[in-house]
Amino acid sequence: MSTTPSSAKKCLLSLFDELIGHDGFGNLKVEMRILRRGQKEVIIDCGKQYRFVVDFQPTGMAAAHTSESATLLES
Repeated sequence: MSTTPSSAKKCLLSLFDELIGHDGFGNLKVEMRILRRGQKEVIIDCGKQYRFVVDFQPTGMAAAHTSESATLLES
């Protein structure tokens, strides 16, 4: 039942684009919970809820995140 983080990101960006283009008020909320077996539950709430269960690596993420941030800042 696990999905990839990119599918959750795609949904989040799509909803964000819809809210920006909307001519009224909008609300977007993201919740993350740690589950067992190296998974996280991501709930995106924007009028209706979208639920994703994604795999993650709890160890060594700080180093990967730092290098990813540096790459983004360089471009």
